[in-house]
Amino acid sequence: MHFRDFIILFFYVCHCLYSCAAQSYVLDDKYGLGRTFDGIGGLSGGGATSRLLVNYPEPYRSQILDYLFKPNFGASLHILKVEIGGDAQTTDGTESSHMHYKDDENYFRGYEWWLMKEAKKRNPNITLIGLPWAFPGWVGSGKNWPYDFPDITAYYVVSWIIGAKQYHDLDINYVGIWNERKFDTKYIKLLRYTLDKSGLKGVKIIASDNLWEPITMCMLIDQELHDAIDVIGAHYPGTLTVSEALMSDKQLWSSEDYSTFNDDVGGGCWARILNQNYVNGRMTATISWNLIASYYEELPFGRDGLMTAEEPWSGNYVVESPIWITAHTTQFTQPGWTYLQTVGHLLNGGSYVALTDGLGNLTIVIETMTHDHSVCIRPPLPAFNVSAQNATFNLKGSFSSLEMLQVWYSRFDFKTNKSKFFQKLEPIKLSRGSFTLNLNVDEVYTLTTLKTGNKGTYPKPPDSAPFPKQYKDNFNVRNPAFTEAPDFADQTGVFEYFINMTDPGDHVFTLRQVVTQRPVTWATDADQTISIIGDHAWQNISLTCDIYIETPETGGVFVGGRVNKGGGSVRDAKGIFFWVFADGTYRVTNDISGNIVMAKGLSGTRAGVWHTLTLNIEGDFASGLLNGYPLWKNATILGPSNGWAAIGTSTFEFAQFDNFYVNAN
Repeated sequence: MHFRDFIILFFYVCHCLYSCAAQSYVLDDKYGLGRTFDGIGGLSGGGATSRLLVNYPEPYRSQILDYLFKPNFGASLHILKVEIGGDAQTTDGTESSHMHYKDDENYFRGYEWWLMKEAKKRNPNITLIGLPWAFPGWVGSGKNWPYDFPDITAYYVVSWIIGAKQYHDLDINYVGIWNERKFDTKYIKLLRYTLDKSGLKGVKIIASDNLWEPITMCMLIDQELHDAIDVIGAHYPGTLTVSEALMSDKQLWSSEDYSTFNDDVGGGCWARILNQNYVNGRMTATISWNLIASYYEELPFGRDGLMTAEEPWSGNYVVESPIWITAHTTQFTQPGWTYLQTVGHLLNGGSYVALTDGLGNLTIVIETMTHDHSVCIRPPLPAFNVSAQNATFNLKGSFSSLEMLQVWYSRFDFKTNKSKFFQKLEPIKLSRGSFTLNLNVDEVYTLTTLKTGNKGTYPKPPDSAPFPKQYKDNFNVRNPAFTEAPDFADQTGVFEYFINMTDPGDHVFTLRQVVTQRPVTWATDADQTISIIGDHAWQNISLTCDIYIETPETGGVFVGGRVNKGGGSVRDAKGIFFWVFADGTYRVTNDISGNIVMAKGLSGTRAGVWHTLTLNIEGDFASGLLNGYPLWKNATILGPSNGWAAIGTSTFEFAQFDNFYVNAN
């Protein structure tokens, strides 16, 4: 053997021995502990992301809720964050406000009250957070800015917190400022003052639900602002923080994170985030946007939830990998536990954290995710080079006498889709406080002194099925706990059940559009209001609906088909829109803004009278009937080829709808 070959072989053997040898990591509380753990949570809102969940029949609805909130069953979430509805488009729809108008209060609108109560029923200790994305127009006094009159904005938000307690016995633990928008220091201080004056000193403030800066620097130079804020919350921090945030001595949260398609790639993202938000950024809470993908999948960010429940008509739902990745932490820790100072990265990639309850219990979570998650989140996490490795953990301090740890295990298999999630393995025995794991790539381990873990199961839900081809609703049968009609997804404006006391005939129970002023918007609302329903794949439909224009002279109402866009893109929605107006005219347009006119003329429609509109779409042509008689026909369709059915109004105005029927063929 040549000397050169010998040297190469020598270094190769050394490398192998080094790689195969177990790297050692110490877990010790001798010199104190790290930060207090605040929990893992999900976000319902931002917006209307739980819209379809309320319409699920039992027992499937309760099963879904158990997977989310029931302790030691599924995700076992510690935190539920909800949108304080503001009547405006906030990502996938609008959420109803408790105060549409300044002289109006109603604390039974929407479904967030119901969701918080269901979460609380399953976990009485769950942390509840409220955050506004948008505000009714009166809060901004006609401007798209809620801080011109901060006392009004503070009154509006505090009223929601008081209403939660007074009408639903819900204690809101934290409240935010304005999601991902500029903050105003005067308003934050006034909000703190208003909370205290209202007897809500226990409600803590999170700010600013955007970036670490500039809120952190403002707090460091403004003591009153520093005292008013309890938690610095950042969105999509990429597991990193800034030195100024650490200097603030405040709890640091990733108050919105994840935003990822919930397949196994998304679950892998979530596994890394949950550990490394603390390892890299000392963040003590992480909240997933969103809680559950329960909205039409073709809306923006389809299936970006911890699990999927988007078919109340079939009862089908899917428990996705992020549920079980969450359980690796949530089922074996609780808010109030404390991180050990000895946490960090594994030598060959991955990370580990350890937490204790201060009573002798210890939970260790290890992840070795390798998959390139650069397309997963905002901003993207860097790709990591991770390889198989042996890791020895040496327990010191008060944990040195532990003899056994329970083991829970998950492994992602991105090639064959044979992943395994949240499996209980045999307990591991410690030798003089030490144990060694053979860590492969894309694995998650939980090792814990607790024996309470459980992978909850229910019988397989019904198979997935498309939206029914024939659908009707006369709005007479309603659930008093909700104000929305089943399966309608408001995209601009708010459509609520209404009792028409002036109509002694067939239109006593109707659906009414109630937003009469442009809200303080967060996304790009349309100038018109619109609620969508059905199957985005629908092409040929016949849609009939009774309509009632309430605004004389300028009012207008439409029914639509093949509506192709919603969410923040609703302003650019295309489709076939059949409009009638109080001035006795009609118009057929290819877009919601009414710029692409397909047909127009006189209709004889007027306000204060019920009319019946029928829209028929077949192939490349559409026709319309008014009160059963042809009004226009054979209008050439320029596109799109498919989309939802819809109802709406020409401006922010009162209007009513009844006897909705659609037949898709």
